Amino acid sequence: MGHTYTRVKVFSADLSRLEEVRLLVDTGSTYTWIDRKVLEKLGVKVRRFWKFRTIDGRLIERRIGDVMVECLEEQAPTVVVFAEDEDEKVVGVHALEGLRRLHFS
Repeated sequence: MGHTYTRVKVFSADLSRLEEVRLLVDTGSTYTWIDRKVLEKLGVKVRRFWKFRTIDGRLIERRIGDVMVECLEEQAPTVVVFAEDEDEKVVGVHALEGLRRLHFS
């Protein structure tokens, strides 16, 4: 079984600018992790710092913020983690639920 990737549009706070990114779909990740440089370019504000435990047991601290994302013509607000170079860039369950990508009628 392979990995599934999707294209996600990430918007600036005023929705006037966007960047399209390719992210791994990761239902094991609660939050969406997007490259810090992309988020800074869009002017996404840092809301706070959160600590995360990595799969190998390390404790790391990352900035988080809020963005509007779009995928497959659905938009939703979501929490986003400012991912560093060594972090996997993923779309997580919080965004997928908001985008209605885990529930099909």
